Amino acid sequence: MSGLRRVAITGMGMITPLGLDLKVSWDAFKAGKSGIGKITHFDATGFASQIAGEVKGFDPEKFIPTKEVKKMDRFIHLGVAASKMALEDSGFVIDESNAERIGVIVSAGVGGLPSIEKYAVVLHERGPRKITPFFIPMVISNMASGQVSMLTGAKGPNTSVVSACATGSQSIGDSFRLIQCGYADAMIAGGTEACICGLGIGGFNAMKALSTRNDEPERASRPYDKDRDGFVMGEGAGVMILEEMESAKKRGARIYAEVVGYGMTGDAYHMSAPAPEGEGAARCMRAALDDAGIADEEVGYINAHGTSTMADALESHAIKTVFKAHAKDGLLVSSTKSMIGHLLGGAGGVEGVISAMAIYDGVLPPTINLDNQDPECDLDYIPHTAREAEVEAALSNSFGFGGTNASLIFKRFKG
Repeated sequence: MSGLRRVAITGMGMITPLGLDLKVSWDAFKAGKSGIGKITHFDATGFASQIAGEVKGFDPEKFIPTKEVKKMDRFIHLGVAASKMALEDSGFVIDESNAERIGVIVSAGVGGLPSIEKYAVVLHERGPRKITPFFIPMVISNMASGQVSMLTGAKGPNTSVVSACATGSQSIGDSFRLIQCGYADAMIAGGTEACICGLGIGGFNAMKALSTRNDEPERASRPYDKDRDGFVMGEGAGVMILEEMESAKKRGARIYAEVVGYGMTGDAYHMSAPAPEGEGAARCMRAALDDAGIADEEVGYINAHGTSTMADALESHAIKTVFKAHAKDGLLVSSTKSMIGHLLGGAGGVEGVISAMAIYDGVLPPTINLDNQDPECDLDYIPHTAREAEVEAALSNSFGFGGTNASLIFKRFKG
């Protein structure tokens, strides 16, 4: 579309089960490491699934004043930390001259589930007077954006997307639109989630959605493999600094990539199952490509939703529907959930960062644990080992319960 402003990615931060910052996590993704192990956040004895991708060794007090830490759930801690790291990485300074033009959309798909679980027990066992006055601000999903705003001074558009596993991608996409259309000059954008608790694991167990490969945690998340048996829950956060292109160039910012396309669709089909043949996913990818105005063949890499469930085959079918011959002739696909599990609302944030890094670094992360490829999943999923490749554009998919779909397209920066 003509008349719209270009949008650059000038800073990134991520905290994952593979590492506490961008560099450590990215190096581990390239090395094909697994961050999945036995659950330590709570006693998972008796749960069908006893494994998850936990963030280890994270200290929120490195990013948040000590007295404020106890007022926030873990998803907020992670979102604030990733946001501050992204801001530092960008070299962007928020001050009185620009604060009202800098916004925040850092969102969670679920929010403060561990705190809800904790204080439900407190209410039952000790009564209403023992509920902390910070309970509501701890658990509501928009408080990730709210706390990031308060701790960075960003006074522009401030909101939260809650769209299940599409949350992180839609947060980036909506931020992209705000800058494109002139409502903001820069945005702190991404996703965060921390739901590894009894209610979270127990709830997904009740749906029979999680892998029960408890004896081999590192091999449990296996997208596209015939022996996959469900997804593995993960936690973490991924955040980008999106900036109006001319402003970024004027201040000499490092530009990782350019955001060029955003698609959203609804399946209108089922509360948790994707539409047949990935019809909604296909329309979503097509919408993003049309929005970007690029040829299909320019997309060299897809960071797929790839959850390690039967939906992998439907997404693969959707990719073939959209990209036709290119899907099997030059297009590379991988699921980084194979290494960290599914971060729910944080997934699209982390996977957006990974997609931009893949373009910037010229390395495409692998799909690990792909030992026995499902015949219905017949694309090049970069099995086991990362691949060096200079791609012009990358697409990142996120699909969530309720039939909500989001696709983002990132492009190599060329001035």
